[in-house]
Amino acid sequence: MAQAPSPQAPGIKGWIEYRLPIFSFIDHSLGSKYPTPRNLNYWWNFGSIAGICLLMQILTGLFLAMHYTAQSGLAFDSVESIMRNVNYGWLLRYAHAVGASMFFVVVYIHIVRGLYFGSYKSPRELLWWFGLVIFLLMMATAFMGYVLPWGQMSFWGATVITNLFSAIPGVGQSIVHLLWGGFSVDNPTLNRFYALHFLLPFVIVGVVIFHIWALHQHGSNNPLGIDVKTPQDTIPFHPYYTVKDCVGFGVFFIVFSWFVFFAPNSLGDPDNYIPANPMVTPPHIVPEWYFLPFYAILRSMPDIGIPFTSIVFVSSKLAGVIGMFGSILIFFFLPWIDRSNVRSATFRPVFKIMFWVFLLNGFVLGYVGSQPPAGSMLIIGRIALAYYFLHFAILYYISGREKTLPLPESISKAVLESHDHHH
Repeated sequence: MAQAPSPQAPGIKGWIEYRLPIFSFIDHSLGSKYPTPRNLNYWWNFGSIAGICLLMQILTGLFLAMHYTAQSGLAFDSVESIMRNVNYGWLLRYAHAVGASMFFVVVYIHIVRGLYFGSYKSPRELLWWFGLVIFLLMMATAFMGYVLPWGQMSFWGATVITNLFSAIPGVGQSIVHLLWGGFSVDNPTLNRFYALHFLLPFVIVGVVIFHIWALHQHGSNNPLGIDVKTPQDTIPFHPYYTVKDCVGFGVFFIVFSWFVFFAPNSLGDPDNYIPANPMVTPPHIVPEWYFLPFYAILRSMPDIGIPFTSIVFVSSKLAGVIGMFGSILIFFFLPWIDRSNVRSATFRPVFKIMFWVFLLNGFVLGYVGSQPPAGSMLIIGRIALAYYFLHFAILYYISGREKTLPLPESISKAVLESHDHHH
């Protein structure tokens, strides 16, 4: 028996929808049919702001790529030419450079919010993992992008970071030569980095799709960290949160524009306006600000061996590399390190204190990373480094024993009670 055709809605929209149900898909994933917890605050804006940042980076990068020359003898001059000779080239370049910093600010806040409200806990572990993969891809993309202007910091930053791989026993040197495309940082290195810098943002887009897909499977977490129990606990994403997101975009673009038009170079290093010179090493090689905490971890690691003897099992260089990658990889295990059944720090007094200490420690590491590694800075760096990893051990111990505050019965009840309380 032939199947009766389903009715087609009138108009162009109905015609398209019947053949490709794109409008109903948008409505179910970002519109009035997508239920979201009714108590989300402005900390929940940063996911969508990060999406806008990614889009801006891809668009500005695309237009910059049309005028950039990936050749060691011409790269620096081609960037200067973009600034001076291309119509609005200065705007493209500053929007792209400032955009990278803003992207990291937004993503760091997004991650910190996830840590505070326990957004990594079951059933959102894969969502958390996809987020961390995006973060790692962003770091790789940003590092390669920083090399492209071929200034002093570009060149020496690339030399220092690629050299880290030589610490890997056995295969290290081969990996370094593969990255360089030769025996020093030179034209082949620049070409490799340019190709990868162009490709990786599209890989990020792919992972972002999985990130959003995983988010929509169980919905957003919320400030109370409790599950949605009744239909009264949710409101449609559109118009309630699309409006809230637009407010967030407005504030973001005000800050972004201020940096682009009034302080475009404040987040960069002045040494990068000096053309790359393999013969002159800058007195103090520092990466971009968003890498500083990890750079501090890298430099603070001591030799690992038997104290007061000359026996060393792991050189400080290899220990630094392990520490730096370990400091990010440990977050993949966070859903199992933190054993508490309560998500939000609001109801976890001990965890809340630990969270703020850990965050402060991150800022300390960032400052240490910006200073030369000598004297008191080395000592502070080592203390901060030790605490960084100790935090996770303490968390594992505390989370199984912590006395938590009573959770509200439901989101709607908590919202209505706070509403009555304020009036």
